[in-house]
Amino acid sequence: MVEVNQSSISLNNQLKLLGLNKSSYYYQSVGMSDETIQLLKLIDRTYTNYPTFGTRSMCSYLNNEHGYVISRDRMRNLYNKLQIRAIYQEPKVTAHNPEHKKYPYLLRSLEVNKVNQVWSTDITYIPLKRGFVYLSAIIDWYSRYVLSWSLHIDMEAINCVELLKDTISEYGICEIFNTDQGSQYTSSIFTGCLLSNDIRISMDGRGRWADNIFIERLWRTVKYECIYLNDFALVEECRQILSKFFIFYNTKRPHQSLNGKPPVSVYEGGLLSGCKKI
Repeated sequence: MVEVNQSSISLNNQLKLLGLNKSSYYYQSVGMSDETIQLLKLIDRTYTNYPTFGTRSMCSYLNNEHGYVISRDRMRNLYNKLQIRAIYQEPKVTAHNPEHKKYPYLLRSLEVNKVNQVWSTDITYIPLKRGFVYLSAIIDWYSRYVLSWSLHIDMEAINCVELLKDTISEYGICEIFNTDQGSQYTSSIFTGCLLSNDIRISMDGRGRWADNIFIERLWRTVKYECIYLNDFALVEECRQILSKFFIFYNTKRPHQSLNGKPPVSVYEGGLLSGCKKI
């Protein structure tokens, strides 16, 4: 897809046209043993089903159900690689920075009754054959429509800011933006982008994964209907499959909570009924 020796167009311009950054293009999956990769996949699948499992419970479960004998020290290391935590301790994929300002949760008694009223975002782990990458998405709460998503080899705050800016550029702004208390989202560059666009900031309570329930449900759907059905070797392969899946998710997949409609019909219907871009 990318031609290194193409004289008529530079490598930088090719990557820009394809929507790729240099880090993704040059990325080589982190070398791991086949045993570790399979174990990480098993832990990720188990955690998706049982997010209350801490390292002690996960060790016992994998021993009882799959015959794995794993020390808690190693399990802690694997949890760190996946960036997950038991939900009664803190939200998954979350590293807190005590110096960052935290904002209150604004959605507990709020009636969400229109599109672009509440958006939320999160990050989840995607396994590759020789490593892993991180998937971020921004979802509209009312319609469950995935406004935008991105795939990166790290969880740097700048990646989250770029995704947010791209979403605002295409869809306008929302009234309230909800996140967990991860350092990416409490960073000044991320909250500053929201505040500069007059968007109210809402943050989950620590350990309250259900505060961002709709995007948690999205991750479960993505993993069971896309990720676990594939065995990705390369970042670009993963990106292409996810692109097709999110098109299907938004435009074709019926949602029981939406009376069997796909998210796009509810989102666009909301815009037509008067909830225009702000």
